[in-house]
Amino acid sequence: MKIVSSAFLSGVLFGIGLVVSGMTDANKVLAFLTLNSDWNPALALVMGGAISVHLLFYQLVKRRTSPFFTETFQIPTRKDISGQLVVGSLLFGLGWGLGGVCPGPGFVSLVSGSSEIFMFVGSMLIGMVIWQNTAKRMKL
Repeated sequence: MKIVSSAFLSGVLFGIGLVVSGMTDANKVLAFLTLNSDWNPALALVMGGAISVHLLFYQLVKRRTSPFFTETFQIPTRKDISGQLVVGSLLFGLGWGLGGVCPGPGFVSLVSGSSEIFMFVGSMLIGMVIWQNTAKRMKL
């Protein structure tokens, strides 16, 4: 129960941070991603803040022998850059850039009731299912 509770509370805190920072506002995100005279650099501060918090807590986590609510850390060990990673990153970036919605803020924005957000999240979930089925068939 501790693991589920901590995951839920972490998700709620993350969602609140997305709302407060404006990451759930597609117009604000597009204004950041569009490098023209209307460019809005505000989300660069959000990104800088997130990276700073991560660096601080990652240094603290590395000093611990185990997490608070489970026995081992789940830290990725792969360091290679595969074609699958590059293509997936490009598709993710294109989707985010074209729609102005990142998956995390998209899920958080579902509470707005916006039909566009429901369409985005639904399309994203369908894409995930298609990829899972494709990856299984290709044995990736």
